[in-house]
Amino acid sequence: MDSSIIWIIVAAIFGIAEIFTLTAALGLLAVAALAAAAVAALGGGGAVQFVVFAVVAVAGLVVVRPLMRRQLRPRLGPQHRFGVAALVGRQARVVQEVTGHAGRVRIGGEEWSARAYDESLVIPAGTTVDVIEIEGATALVYPRE
Repeated sequence: MDSSIIWIIVAAIFGIAEIFTLTAALGLLAVAALAAAAVAALGGGGAVQFVVFAVVAVAGLVVVRPLMRRQLRPRLGPQHRFGVAALVGRQARVVQEVTGHAGRVRIGGEEWSARAYDESLVIPAGTTVDVIEIEGATALVYPRE
């Protein structure tokens, strides 16, 4: 059997395995096997085919795979948070005096029930605070310095 056909079969096996694993590693090995098949079709010897396979495989796994993983990794920094998690770290204005037990703040355009993060604090109306945490429908706040 022609060695280029063997490399194509190896590439197909790696490609099918990649479909089930979704790691990108086996897909890159399939590409390396196709490169070796091209060398075999052009008349390269067995050693040259193996060297091309090894070089393309290592280059793919060392260079391309980390780039792919970085691009596919979810970026959930502060700008990508949503729901109540997006309120943590935001600035708010005290509407009604906030104590360790009750109070009201305006976060953006919404009014929220609030408690002081430090239960011994009493934060007067008009004070700017930072939202430290959200517990249910209550914002835990701390005065800005």
